[in-house]
Amino acid sequence: MGSQKERMLAGELYIADDPDLAVDLMRAARLAERFNATGAAERSVRLAALTELLGEVGEDVEVRPPLRVDYGYRITIGPRTFVNFGAIMLDVAPITIGADVQIGPNVQLLTPTHPVDPEPRRQKWEAAKPITIGDNVWLGGGVIVCPGVSIGENTVVGAGAVVTRDLPPDVVAVGNPARVSRTI
Repeated sequence: MGSQKERMLAGELYIADDPDLAVDLMRAARLAERFNATGAAERSVRLAALTELLGEVGEDVEVRPPLRVDYGYRITIGPRTFVNFGAIMLDVAPITIGADVQIGPNVQLLTPTHPVDPEPRRQKWEAAKPITIGDNVWLGGGVIVCPGVSIGENTVVGAGAVVTRDLPPDVVAVGNPARVSRTI
């Protein structure tokens, strides 16, 4: 069965308020606080904090504070990616962001899921599904990407869209739920 952290890392149901996981959450909170406290002129300090917080940060990545994460170490950001103000990346499962991605302000990448049945939810059971954002994707402001979604390379997701299912490469998708409106 393993510890709750092992269950989480394996993508199984786990108890979310486990003390071992709380240590990781506090680590991420401290590092995110340090990152979020940096000013525009402190680019090297901000990058150092981001590199310590996240699992992997590619070359020439820019993330503008504030940034909110669960654990941080399950997030990978490819080279030359830009993340605008107010990103929320709940990385209970891995979040993989490709190269040359543009992420608008207030975008949410949400991997956690919860049981629909009320009793396990009351007992704090949780799981998660990974999110993958392909190379050269543009997520407009306020986009929400739900658990388990993959977005193909070169795809554009319009502002405010809620992405509940995978999107293929080379399309424009808009709406709630996001639907393909045209091919690029």
